[in-house]
Amino acid sequence: MRASIPRPAGIMGSRWWAALVLAAPALGGGAEPPAASPPSWEQLWFFRFLLNAAGYASLMVPGYLLIHYFKRRNYLETGRGLCFPLVRTCVFGNEPKAPDEAPPPPRVEAETSSLRQAFKLIFCAVGLQVSYLTWGVLQERVMTRSYGATATAAGERFTDSQFLVFMNRILALTVAGLCCGLTKQPRHGAPMYRYSLASLSNVLSSWCQYEALKFVSFPTQVLAKASKVIPVMLMGKLVSRRSYEHWEYLTALLISAGVSMFLLSSGPEPRRSPATTLAGLVLLAGYVACDSFTSNWQDALFAYKMSAVQMMFGVNLFSCLLTVGSLAQQGALLEAARFMGRHGDFAAHALLLSACSACGQLFIFYTIAQFGAAVFTIIMTLRQALAILLSCLLYGHAITVLGGLGVAVVFAALLLRIYARRRLKQRTKAAVLSETPVQKVRGATRSAAAAPPFSAVRGMDI
Repeated sequence: MRASIPRPAGIMGSRWWAALVLAAPALGGGAEPPAASPPSWEQLWFFRFLLNAAGYASLMVPGYLLIHYFKRRNYLETGRGLCFPLVRTCVFGNEPKAPDEAPPPPRVEAETSSLRQAFKLIFCAVGLQVSYLTWGVLQERVMTRSYGATATAAGERFTDSQFLVFMNRILALTVAGLCCGLTKQPRHGAPMYRYSLASLSNVLSSWCQYEALKFVSFPTQVLAKASKVIPVMLMGKLVSRRSYEHWEYLTALLISAGVSMFLLSSGPEPRRSPATTLAGLVLLAGYVACDSFTSNWQDALFAYKMSAVQMMFGVNLFSCLLTVGSLAQQGALLEAARFMGRHGDFAAHALLLSACSACGQLFIFYTIAQFGAAVFTIIMTLRQALAILLSCLLYGHAITVLGGLGVAVVFAALLLRIYARRRLKQRTKAAVLSETPVQKVRGATRSAAAAPPFSAVRGMDI
């Protein structure tokens, strides 16, 4: 017997949430969307994926051939002229990786009161929750509901996920650029082309995330994102040759079990066949795999001396170049602009969606800098649980008792993972304090060279 979470009368039509995040257009879009007509072969997700991939390849393959040419010609030693600084920055970088030297002495800050710290924590938690809960609600609204629906017309849906990715990246690039220009940053040394692979995997993961909402429910998508710790560990083994503790494998198995319970207990959504649900799961698998590669590649890039904002700028720069190039080749930019002109509420949703994503990134950096990765992870874990509840209230998704138990197992495993990691850090810190002063300096040097700043930030879309 399927137990659907009831919608209170005050939430009907999602008017209270619309009043909070938008002054004008409602998010719920009224009644349930009508059954869509059978898509043409040009609208099939696999065809669109191949079309996007061909656009990215048309930009990246010539770029890598040019990079190989400059390296083969030893352009760093023989090159001259106006283009030399640009080629050096993009191909060779400005300085080598961070040397194995002692880190600078820690900055001494005045002790802050407990009340002030509490206000900072509340500010970070509220900022993260509002940014990403609003982002999640808008994401589901844009991808699963029609625009311009009336009593006589069914309206039309926006289907170009790549344009939404471009909107998110261009605003995030602007915010990161302003932060880099207005705040003091370390001297950038990484070759710019090294960001391109992280950008490619990040664009593909975001595209798969948006596209999957056409085939699976938002709670299913959130649980898939919560379980990405499993492929992150696999990619860490393959890309970075990392080793993991026994408790990490245990929590990964618990997460897998919880996700399996949810998926097996929840049948397909109304008007969705098993084939479309399978397509959604394939897209979610693509999202998790690409996002896992992004996080591990970013960790490798942090070996160069850079800040998290510089990382955000570099990845978003190449993401914008890839998406705008592919959209221009397909003629999709003009079509998306026409859709925004026909439906002003979609334009408002898309802009607010991008603004929430960019502001969320800044809240991530500030929270980690002030309270550490453990507090940030707890806040984001609670955000995922609230996102599932909010989606069920606003859009009427049904969750069975077994499915709810699976959700509980997933989040219990995530909290157990946070607790175990914190205990491990405390034991490591106690062991370091018990060492001799010479051993401490050497250990701190190795730790500074191995651990990148803000290593808890995974990808751009959380």
